Amino acid sequence: MQGIQGFAVDVARLCIWLVLLTAIFVPLERLFALSAAKFRRAQIGNDLGYYFLNSLLPAALMSVPLAALATLLQRVVPAGYYDAVHALPLWISIPAGLIVADVGSYWGHRLSHENAFLWRFHAVHHSAEHIDYMVNTRAHPVDMVFTRLSGLVPLYILGLGSAGAAGSMVPVIITLIGTVAGFFVHANVRWRFGPLEWLVSTPAFHHWHHTRRDHVDRNYAATLPVIDRIFGTYYLPREWPAEYGTDTAVGSHFGAQLLRPFSRRDTAPETATSAPRPSAHR
Repeated sequence: MQGIQGFAVDVARLCIWLVLLTAIFVPLERLFALSAAKFRRAQIGNDLGYYFLNSLLPAALMSVPLAALATLLQRVVPAGYYDAVHALPLWISIPAGLIVADVGSYWGHRLSHENAFLWRFHAVHHSAEHIDYMVNTRAHPVDMVFTRLSGLVPLYILGLGSAGAAGSMVPVIITLIGTVAGFFVHANVRWRFGPLEWLVSTPAFHHWHHTRRDHVDRNYAATLPVIDRIFGTYYLPREWPAEYGTDTAVGSHFGAQLLRPFSRRDTAPETATSAPRPSAHR
């Protein structure tokens, strides 16, 4: 009974957050739309399904490997090291944790494009042909778990994500920042931010990652574009993408999108190492 009540509370909380997100982003996407905004567009039902599923399931799936990792690290890492890390003030540990997590998620995200098996799951996120704030939730749970673990595991190894006065807060705050940023960078808004685009991820930066063909293998970083600059995957021209989506078939129905990656064997990752593709600009 307590489990059912807890689940009901979580769902109610998610409904409240959805109302708040809608109240914020729908007016913005009407007033400052990059492309024609539609309240009821194709796949919106699927996106709502992913919103609830990915807000509930990944955390439960990650709890076991993260707990096992924490137990292992307590046995192999000298206690004095983690004591020193936990003594760091939040104004140091949070920026450090943000950089570590973003580097980890960058490589997890990049691998999801370059590995054929992982691309089967990640292609669901790239299937959106119209980008708006709700596309942030369109992700296969396997893809979501893999990408989040890619960012959280380095935090735990370095002691920034383990139990402690500061360490316990870092992953929570970083996850919150990443969640808010995720909705923002997918928003259907035509805003540009000048020099600020060098420092933080913006809609223009991430929209180019969703272009249908030519630059899908760019702009992997979640919040810090400098990581893409360091690893040679940064791309941000003055114009916006002309076309979004993917040539990888993922299915149109929610159930099919969840099950298809487990059975498909003909999916290839869309990266710069793939065969040349025609330009998306017409």
